[in-house]
Amino acid sequence: MLKRTLPCASLCLLALALAPAVHADPQAVDPRIEQVLTQLGKARSIQAVAISPDGRQLAWVIERDDKPAIEVADADGRHAHAVTAASAPGTCAESGIAWAPDSRHLAFISNCRIDLTSTQVMQNTIYLADTAGRDKPAQLAQLGGYVRGLQWTADGKSLGFLYVAGATRHASAVAAARLPAGEIGVSGIEVQRVADIDLASGKLRELTPADMYAYEFDWSPDGSSIAYTAAKPPGDNNWWIARLYAQAAQPGAAATVLVDPADRGSGSLHGLQIALPRWSPDGQRIAFIGGLMSDQGATGGDIYAVSAQGGTPVNLTPDIHVTPSWLDWTGPQSMLVSQISNGRSQLADYAVSATRAQQQRVHFTVAASIGDGSAAMAMATSRDHRRIAYVQSSYAAAAEVHAGTLGDAAPAAVTSINAGLKPAWGKAESVEWNNEGFHVQGWLLYPAHYDPKKTYPMVVVIHGGPSSAVIPRWPGVGYGAVPFSALGYFVFMPNPRGSFGQGEKYVQANRKDFGYGDLRDTLAGIDAVEKKVPVDDKRLGLTGWSYGGFMSMFAPTQTQRFRAVVAGAGISNWQSYYGENLIDQWMPPFFGASVYDDPAVYAKSSAINFIKQVKTPMLIVVGDRDAECPAPQSFEMWHALRAQGVPTSLVVYPNEGHHFVDPAHQRDVLQRALGWFEKYLPASN
Repeated sequence: MLKRTLPCASLCLLALALAPAVHADPQAVDPRIEQVLTQLGKARSIQAVAISPDGRQLAWVIERDDKPAIEVADADGRHAHAVTAASAPGTCAESGIAWAPDSRHLAFISNCRIDLTSTQVMQNTIYLADTAGRDKPAQLAQLGGYVRGLQWTADGKSLGFLYVAGATRHASAVAAARLPAGEIGVSGIEVQRVADIDLASGKLRELTPADMYAYEFDWSPDGSSIAYTAAKPPGDNNWWIARLYAQAAQPGAAATVLVDPADRGSGSLHGLQIALPRWSPDGQRIAFIGGLMSDQGATGGDIYAVSAQGGTPVNLTPDIHVTPSWLDWTGPQSMLVSQISNGRSQLADYAVSATRAQQQRVHFTVAASIGDGSAAMAMATSRDHRRIAYVQSSYAAAAEVHAGTLGDAAPAAVTSINAGLKPAWGKAESVEWNNEGFHVQGWLLYPAHYDPKKTYPMVVVIHGGPSSAVIPRWPGVGYGAVPFSALGYFVFMPNPRGSFGQGEKYVQANRKDFGYGDLRDTLAGIDAVEKKVPVDDKRLGLTGWSYGGFMSMFAPTQTQRFRAVVAGAGISNWQSYYGENLIDQWMPPFFGASVYDDPAVYAKSSAINFIKQVKTPMLIVVGDRDAECPAPQSFEMWHALRAQGVPTSLVVYPNEGHHFVDPAHQRDVLQRALGWFEKYLPASN
C-alpha cells in the first residue's frame, strides 16, 4: 500500500508545481453567494488586545488597509488613536503588543516588507512606544527572521520573545510548507528559540539551545529563569513530543527537563501533549495544560503542576467535565482559568492546593469565542487581576473589544468597530442529546428567513482537530459553516466525542476509533435535530476541513445518508498519509502506535479501503503546500472516486498551506462549495 502511493505522490508534486492560479468563473457564481461574501468582508478583524498593568489603558491590533495596525485607548475604549513606527499609517504590518510594567510604554513588532515571498528572509523590527508622549516609537532591535510572543520581565529590564533567525515562513505547521529541496529533514531547518533584549544595553541574546525548538515560554517571577516547552527540530513536527524545560535566563545555561510526557513516570500525562507553562507567583511551581491535543495552539486538557526543581507532574483537575484552555496564577494558591463548557466559553476562579485545583466561582459563561490573541482563550489582565480585556465574537455579533472589572458578568464591549453589522444568516441554537453513554452538544444555525411551514436541506459541518470544539464566532471570508445558513440551509455543527468541552475522557474517547464513534454521535445528533425542526432528510450535505475533511471523505463509506459532500484538506488513506505529511508525530497518541507497528488501526479508518461503498458526489479542495494534510491525499480520493464513476471535482490552490491566506482563494473555495451544495441539494423545494 505504501509503495504504491509513491509514484502518485511524485506525479502530484509535479502537477502542483505547474498549477495555475485558481479562480471560479464569475459567470457561474450565484449572485446571492457574492452578496454573502461581500457581507462577510465588511467585518474588521481585531486580532489582539492588551491591558496595561495598572488597568488604565488598552491597546489592540485591528485590520486596517488589509494589514494589522495598533490603536491605544483609555480602559473604557475612549480616545482611541493609532500608534505606529511607519512613516504613514497603514504602510507596515504592526502587531505583537506587550505593555511594559510601567504601564506607559508599549512594545510591538513592525514588518514593512509586506510582499514577502517564500524565499526571502523575514524582516521584523521591535519598537517601544511612549503612550504618554508624542515622540515616534524608539527602535529596540531590527531582526532578520520571525518574531512573536513579546513578554516583559516583571522589573521591565528585559523583553523576551520567540525568534527564528533567518526565517522564510511563519513558524507554524498550518503555514505553507517550504518547497522540498536539498536533503530532506536536514537542509533549510529553521529553529525557533527564546530570545530577549536587555533594555539597558540593547543587546540581543538567544537564550535557549540552538538545537532545541522552543514553542512557548514564561519568565520566572524574578526574571532570572525561563520555563519553556521544546523539542528537537523540525519544529512543525515535534511539538507533540515536546518536554517542559527550565533554565537560567542566560545564553548557554544548562536546561533542566522538568516534564517528559514520553516518560512512563509522568503518570496520567504519559503520551499526551503539554502547553502554556506558567510560573506560580512564589516561583515554586510551574503549571501547564496537559491533554490529548491534535494541533499546537488548539490548547485543551487538564491542569497540571510540577515543582520548579522537577519531579512527577500532578494532575490537579482529574475527572472534571470541562476543558481548561488557558490559566493565569492570581496568587500562590489561586488561578484564573478560561475553559470550554458544553460548546461555550467560560471564565472561572480555581483554588489550588498541592494536589488539586478546585473550581470556586464562574465569572461568566458566553455562547461566543473569547481571547486576547496571545493564546487560545487567553485573557489580558491588569497586574492586580481586577480588570480584564479580550476580543469577543459570536454568531449574533462581530468582534469587539470587551473590557472591565472582573466580576459576575461578562464585561461589555468598549469598542463599536463592527457594531453596524447584522447577521445575514439565521439564529443559532444549542442542541444536546445522549448517545452510547455520552452527553453530546452541537450548534444549529437556522436558515435565513426561516419559515417553519417549509422543509429545508441541512449541511452538517464537522470541525477540525479532532481535539477542538465548535464555539460560536462571527465568520470571516474563508471557508466555514455560516454562509450556508445565509443561503437557506440549516447548518448543524456537532461536538462529538473527541471534542473539547466535556472533560479529558470525552476528548480521548475516539482514540484508535477515528470515524466510527464520532460519526455515530453525529448521526444521532442529526436525528435529534430532525425531531426539532423541518429538515428534509433526503437533502443532507456534509463538509469539513482537516479532520473534518477526513470525516467528509470517510462518512460516505459508512452511510448513504448524505447526498453531497465537500471535503477540505482531507485525509483519504491514513497509511499513506503517515509517510506523506510533515507532522507524523501527532499520530501515535491517537492511533496507539506508528503505522509500521500497527497498520491495521490505520487501515480501519481509511476511506480508501471502503471506496466501493461511496455513491455521494464529492468536491475536494486543498492547498498545494499543505504540510498537515498533503495534497496527494486529495488526489488519491479524487482518483478513486473517478474510477468508481462517482461525481467528483478536485481543486488545488497554489502556494497555500493548511490555512488559506490569499483572499481570492478564500472566496473561491467558498463559492465552489456553496455552488456544489446548491447543485445537489438545492435550498428551494
